[in-house]
Amino acid sequence: MKWRGRKQSRNIEDRRRSGGKTAGGIGILGMLAVLAIGYFTGMDVSGLVGGLSGGGTQTAVQTGELSEQEKAAGQFVSVVLNDTEVIWSDIFASQLGRRYNPTTLVLFSQATQSPCGGASGATGPFYCPADKKAYLDTAFFTTMQRKFGASGDFAAAYVVAHEIAHHVQNELGILGKANQARSRMSEVESNRVSVMIELQADCFSGVWARAAQSQLGTIDQGDLQEAVNAAKQIGDDTLQRAAGRRPMPHTFTHGTSEQRMRWFATGYQTGNIEQCDTFSAQNL
Repeated sequence: MKWRGRKQSRNIEDRRRSGGKTAGGIGILGMLAVLAIGYFTGMDVSGLVGGLSGGGTQTAVQTGELSEQEKAAGQFVSVVLNDTEVIWSDIFASQLGRRYNPTTLVLFSQATQSPCGGASGATGPFYCPADKKAYLDTAFFTTMQRKFGASGDFAAAYVVAHEIAHHVQNELGILGKANQARSRMSEVESNRVSVMIELQADCFSGVWARAAQSQLGTIDQGDLQEAVNAAKQIGDDTLQRAAGRRPMPHTFTHGTSEQRMRWFATGYQTGNIEQCDTFSAQNL
């Protein structure tokens, strides 16, 4: 992916220099609030709950200057974010006849706070509808490569594009309606709607990738395969097998590897957000 030396977004909030804190001893009400965030947003809060359940205050502080690797990661994310702003502004205008309002992407190291609760590197990237911001610990890119076998800069770009796609859903009113519906459902039904949300975000990511290739010319040969491989490696069934568990479809919240690859491909092949209606699809 061609990204070095290209325009960066101004909508980056870099918290890595000052670090972040995770408050311990939040009590049962705070714990329930965190669990509710995971339930209604689809965010994995297992690592967060473990960190908040103990007493005292836990801190994770980044001191001194960022390393060259961290600086490069921040620049990379900023370039990809700018690309999403260009592409989605054009798509909103051409396909929807409306204006796209960009989100802010928060970079953090180890831990930070958001209106959707605290977050750590263990929770992975997420989008918080409450403040309309995406959150990312750039160390997750290393985790993707070492733990999930998803390497390459476009695999990382896919992760950024996926979180921005949740903002697109929020801008379109899709995310709010879906989460409201989930609040009235059983856990199994709620998980199914969560899968629809995530697969649509994958499809939107594919729409973005097609436009980035045709309009910006930033995608090199093999980049798309990196994104498809990333989608494959983070499918619910693949992750459960990797954890030594038998895949249990009723617990899936993001979709199988096959589904994630297929919906990304649908977005890329059509370039049309109307083709990403996972909520009306007969076959996810």
